Amino acid sequence: MSRRAIFALCVALAVCVYFWGLGDYGLLDPDEGRYAEIPREMLETGDFITPRLNYALYFEKPPLHYWLTAGAFVMFGENEFAGRFFPVMAGLGCCALAFVVARKVTGSKYAASLAGVMLASSVLWYGTSRINITDMTLTFLFTAAMASYYFWYRDGKKYMILAFYAFMALAVLTKGLIGVVLPGGIALLHIVFTRNFRRIPGLFSPRGVVLFLVIVMPYFIEVCRRNPDYFHFFFIREHFLRYTTTIHDRYQPFWFFVPIVIAGFIPWTGILWDAMGAVFGRCRLVDRESGAFLGLWFALPFVFFSMSGSKLIPYILPCIPPLAVLGGASMSVLEGKEFRRFIILTSAIILPVAITGLILPSAKGDPAYHAMAIPAMRLSVMLLVFVGLSFFVRRRNVPAMLGAVALLAMLGASGAFVVEGKLLSRKDAAAMIPGEADCVVVYQNLMQGVSFYTKRRTITADCLNELEFGAEHEAVPGWFISREGLRDLWNSGRKVAVISRRRDSDAGLLDALGNAPMREWMTSADIVATNF
Repeated sequence: MSRRAIFALCVALAVCVYFWGLGDYGLLDPDEGRYAEIPREMLETGDFITPRLNYALYFEKPPLHYWLTAGAFVMFGENEFAGRFFPVMAGLGCCALAFVVARKVTGSKYAASLAGVMLASSVLWYGTSRINITDMTLTFLFTAAMASYYFWYRDGKKYMILAFYAFMALAVLTKGLIGVVLPGGIALLHIVFTRNFRRIPGLFSPRGVVLFLVIVMPYFIEVCRRNPDYFHFFFIREHFLRYTTTIHDRYQPFWFFVPIVIAGFIPWTGILWDAMGAVFGRCRLVDRESGAFLGLWFALPFVFFSMSGSKLIPYILPCIPPLAVLGGASMSVLEGKEFRRFIILTSAIILPVAITGLILPSAKGDPAYHAMAIPAMRLSVMLLVFVGLSFFVRRRNVPAMLGAVALLAMLGASGAFVVEGKLLSRKDAAAMIPGEADCVVVYQNLMQGVSFYTKRRTITADCLNELEFGAEHEAVPGWFISREGLRDLWNSGRKVAVISRRRDSDAGLLDALGNAPMREWMTSADIVATNF
């Protein structure tokens, strides 16, 4: 089979692997429940300006991701597949952009194909592409902005700088000011590092700035007009305070993202040493200016988020496409000692992971570990095949075949999503709520997916968390209650259904209800109790 045929197979395989079983598991709380419920409520209320979660004001993110998800609901129905459709498309879209950028950087279709396949078949990329979160949408727009800038820098075509500003504007509408601060900072630093100062006036294109404002400003003006508190909450609290403090209780050490990148790029982690070397001119396919561009594209977001007081794993996603471009360029010219280093690093990283995946799930007593045994074993076996095949990487078609094996490894691991759905989704619990219930209460956890599956507002008991702002602005009392308020509601004569995580129930649901008589249903993760 020719190299071109193998890569064509990889493309088809990637599409199948990414969409395989996409709607087979319930929405994973908290993120997927949240990012499905907000657009569902937009469609229900017809208000696409003011985001609401469980019908309470929710200003933590701008609306573009919600609008896209609402569009998917219109096309495919309000279901799990629709909720994950655009994140998957964004993930695959970034792989295509990695190919395009790598083709421009290296002049090699082979290196470009490797870059796209590496990105599609890395663990972190695959995992986060199949989850309905804003980060993959942001990363696609971020990547598109950087590709537009690079094409403008290399070719001087003015429409590409307009595309750069347009994609930054859409990124701002997805996740705020980082959509312009980071791509703009990378572009400016690249020009400074390469001392190509004559490019600076073109970078600050007046038409580009106007286009950016035309895309961004109408929404923010209108949402602030309707909600006077929006500006302070979104721009001050969710940007400045979130970055400089630990108000969201997401503190991690400065080095947090180092192991995330190393583990997240599996099974291609062994090429990272050469990929970093390509930044400094140690790959003949990457010139000095392109190396500086890709290095800054990786380094600036990495340092920026490492310094933040709030860290979550998906924050690092914008750093991964340039690694794939550098990795594809490096892999395509591996030879001699570079080849041997790749083999050693690949074996040293993957073999312990594969062995752990074969042993750990069946060794633990927790049923959740046992449920993970089959997808973990499938992944581990394919990783071992990847290591074995890497010993022959010098042969003409083997690097492309490694991509196919890596994609099959992702397919083998896809069953983990179904297991996580049993543990983190509220779908089964919501299905147990009797239709005649007057009200539904979620206890000590927001359980955003309950509102999505029941298509009704829930009462929140003994928990505010990210709905604290919405609770403060709630006009109708009774939707946010204390533990004592739950007991009063339970004994009020109304038909009440309460959903609690089983671990929270063990910590006091019965006590909260005053040991009153109840009917119970249990799922693997939750308890549903009624007083009727």
